[in-house]
Amino acid sequence: MNEYALIRDILEKSSYTVAMCGTDMMKESGMPSLRAPEIAYQVEKEYGYSPEEIFSSVFYTNRTEVFFDYYRKYMLMPPLKPSEGFYALAELEKRGKLQCTIANNVHNLPGRAGCRKILNLHGTIYDNECPRCGKAYSMEYVRDSRKVPLCGQCMAAIRPKVLLFGEQVDNQMMTNAVSEVAKAEVLLLLGTSINSGLCDGYVQYFQGSTMIIINAAEHFMDEKADIVIREEVKTALPKIVWQDGKRPENTEDRDMTGKDGTEG
Repeated sequence: MNEYALIRDILEKSSYTVAMCGTDMMKESGMPSLRAPEIAYQVEKEYGYSPEEIFSSVFYTNRTEVFFDYYRKYMLMPPLKPSEGFYALAELEKRGKLQCTIANNVHNLPGRAGCRKILNLHGTIYDNECPRCGKAYSMEYVRDSRKVPLCGQCMAAIRPKVLLFGEQVDNQMMTNAVSEVAKAEVLLLLGTSINSGLCDGYVQYFQGSTMIIINAAEHFMDEKADIVIREEVKTALPKIVWQDGKRPENTEDRDMTGKDGTEG
């Protein structure tokens, strides 16, 4: 039995499986890290500030126009499409073999591939609201605004409901994530490592039988996992879900953006 078939069998027998989708899964969908040297250099050359400085609550409050210019250019365009790894996750959920997906990418890639039970720890670009009256606005409204997107009722600057640099994950969201990991019999760490920003603080609550890492990048703490596949998630997970490694052509593409941060 090869490693793909072994994991397939483990997932088939699992009573509760949770997946944690890390930064490398986002990169597989075409999103470069904002902290990558070439991106940081480009941003500083263009704005005179680092991505961490601009993508912060201080800039949103005090330099709102610069914040949104950066936000539209680097966060909203061009729109990302889920990799095949996310579609494989959605298929697992559809089969009843995945109970929850935990992610920290603000593009809600699991939800757009079809997953429904999702904890988006950092919020999503699809959730925007007026901080005064609470009116909701679409991602397209923010993306297509010329300067600062304003509430049509209050004329206040709309607030993207995403986690900005320096902010903390919502306490209730953290509690829910801990609860899901603690319930898991199988924990999938996809495109991430055990001590990453996504997993640190949550993996310690895992008391199940099998921890599986699928990630092309190597990390010294991977030895704590029960099974490790050193491969990109977008190629490895489809091989586990579909024996030929390919999503059926008649599988309907879905773009479920999600509006409440818990479902896609």
